[in-house]
Amino acid sequence: MSQFITGTHFNYHLICHRKLWLFANGIHMESNSDLVYEGKLIHETSYPRRSDKYKEIEMDGIKIDYYDPKKKVVHEIKKSDKHEKAHEWQVKYYLFVLEQNGLTGVTGLLEYPRLHKTQEVTLSEPDRTTIKESITGIESIIHNEQCPGKLPKSRCKNCSYYDFCWSQEVEG
Repeated sequence: MSQFITGTHFNYHLICHRKLWLFANGIHMESNSDLVYEGKLIHETSYPRRSDKYKEIEMDGIKIDYYDPKKKVVHEIKKSDKHEKAHEWQVKYYLFVLEQNGLTGVTGLLEYPRLHKTQEVTLSEPDRTTIKESITGIESIIHNEQCPGKLPKSRCKNCSYYDFCWSQEVEG
């Protein structure tokens, strides 16, 4: 099975290896999640004119909804900063893929419209090394025949895979 590593793969790798494995192996629960729907709504309504002035880029498995070619900035919109490190590394991965395809000097901007918060994201040499190591880790997880174990239930409450992972559990 040969596939590109997507931004979602990279994000899930930092949040939950089980979620990564399930997603990569065709079990997609995001379409059933009210929280994911809410995130999409925030994405679509926070900057209504953005699609008029920015480009969408799709290459090597990544899909960047908002790229400002004049300023060379990737814009990534998120609902909350609960998984801020995973969001940051997802954007770093986008910058890495763009760089691998000849677009250099690109930076990223993480945007949390509800929090009125933005964070600049850049790619350093140590980041490139970490990304290469992470890609190896992601590939190892998604190609493994065994699904990784669950995280503690307390870390799963807002996950779109919660019911899938915990439906057989009897409440205490």
